Amino acid sequence: MSLLGAHSAHAQASEWPTKPLKLVVPFPPGGTSDFMGRLIAGKLAVALKQPVNVENIAGGGGVTGTLKALSQPADGYTLIQSGIGQNAVAHGMDAQVGYDSIKDFTHLTQVHSGANVLVASPKSPFKTLAELIAYGKANPGKLSYGFTHASSGHVAMELLKQSLSVCLGNAQGGRDCKGLSIVGVPYKGGGPLVAALLEGQVPMAFINQDSAYPLVKEGKLQALAVTSTSRNSLFPNVPAISEKEIPGFVAMSWSGISVSSKTPAPIAARLEAELVKIMQSPDTRQQLESKGFVIPDQGSHSYANFVDREVSRWGRVIRIAGIKPE
Repeated sequence: MSLLGAHSAHAQASEWPTKPLKLVVPFPPGGTSDFMGRLIAGKLAVALKQPVNVENIAGGGGVTGTLKALSQPADGYTLIQSGIGQNAVAHGMDAQVGYDSIKDFTHLTQVHSGANVLVASPKSPFKTLAELIAYGKANPGKLSYGFTHASSGHVAMELLKQSLSVCLGNAQGGRDCKGLSIVGVPYKGGGPLVAALLEGQVPMAFINQDSAYPLVKEGKLQALAVTSTSRNSLFPNVPAISEKEIPGFVAMSWSGISVSSKTPAPIAARLEAELVKIMQSPDTRQQLESKGFVIPDQGSHSYANFVDREVSRWGRVIRIAGIKPE
C-alpha cells in the first residue's frame, strides 16, 4: 500500500464507525448462537457508541447467513458470527460451500466454547455411558439417536462411534468402521429434536449444555456424559467421556466474531481490541461461566489457528462417517 493509501485507511479507521453496525447470526432466534450474538452485540454497541443490530439469517447449517454476510461491503459495518457448523463442519460436508473459512475471514476473537451433553430418556435401558456402549454392542442396529444435521451434536456422536470402532481403509480411499452401531434419526432443528426426546421417539442425543440443563434438572432427561475434557460446572456429577471410556475425547460447540478478510486492517484491529476487552471483562465472564461456558483464549491469532484446526479435525470425522449435505 502506498503512503497515501495507508494514510487514507488510518483516517477512515479513526472516523469509523459513523453509523449502526450489523451482526449476522446465521441461525434462528432463541438458540445458543442467538444468545451469544445478542450478548456481544449489546456490549459492542456500548463500546463503539453505535447500535449493533442482530440479523438472524438461518439456513444450510449456518452457510446461508454466512454467504449473505460475506456479500456485503467489507467496510467493518457487517460482522459475522462464526462457529463450528458454518466454519468447520460445512467444509467437511461440501468442498464447494462458497467460501474458505481460513482465507475469506479475519477471525477477530472466539466468544465461547461449550460442551455437548449426551442425554437420554429416564425410561431408557441404560443409565451410564458404559451401559449404553454395552447395550449398543449387544444389540447392533437396534439403538438410535436423534440429531440436527451438521450440528456439533451430530458430529460428536459420529466421533464417539468412530472412537469406539475399529476402522480399516477400503479400496475407494475411505474407511470402513465396525463397532458401536447406532442409527441416526434426523430432525429439523433443536426444538423438534428435544420434543422427540421428551416424547420418547428417540432414546438419546447430544444437545448443547444450556438446552440440556433445565431438562435434566427437572428430571425430564438424564445426562450420561459431557464432551468437554473435564466435568462441566452445570453437571458436576456427570462424567466427561474422556475420564474413562475414551481418554482425550472432546467435541465442543463454539462461536466467535469475524469479518470479511477484505475489511481494512485498522478497522479489524479496532474491532478485535474492543471485543477482547469485552470478553475479558468480569461481567462477561460471569454471564458465560454461570451458564457453564468456557471463555477461550482471546484475540485474532488464537482464534484463526483454532478455526484452522477445527476444519481439519471435523473434516476427517465427516469423511469417515460419509455425511453428505442435506
